[in-house]
Amino acid sequence: MAYGTALTALADPTRRGMFDRLRRRPHTVGELARSARISQPAASQHLSVLRRARLVGAPRREGTRRYYHATPEGLADLRRWVDSMWDDVLAAYASLETKAERRGRQARTHSEP
Repeated sequence: MAYGTALTALADPTRRGMFDRLRRRPHTVGELARSARISQPAASQHLSVLRRARLVGAPRREGTRRYYHATPEGLADLRRWVDSMWDDVLAAYASLETKAERRGRQARTHSEP
């Protein structure tokens, strides 16, 4: 249930906002903290959750700064799960459509003289 970790991580609005920013370009913890109006330790904790969910990769070092970036792995798990739900819905719809067609044929057969 890898998708559950990503879903839980993105359920928090602060983490979702951080992830949205990181999708556009890499950011430091300080930049993310300022944009979310939270402390740097809080931003680091949120980044830790996003990293465990495989939504954020290991930081890239540039001198004393670390730049975090979004990664596709966690979203891929989540997308596969959502796609599987659609497959189930479409299969159920096709099944209903087939049953309705059978009923229509049966009704025509019974009503013919």
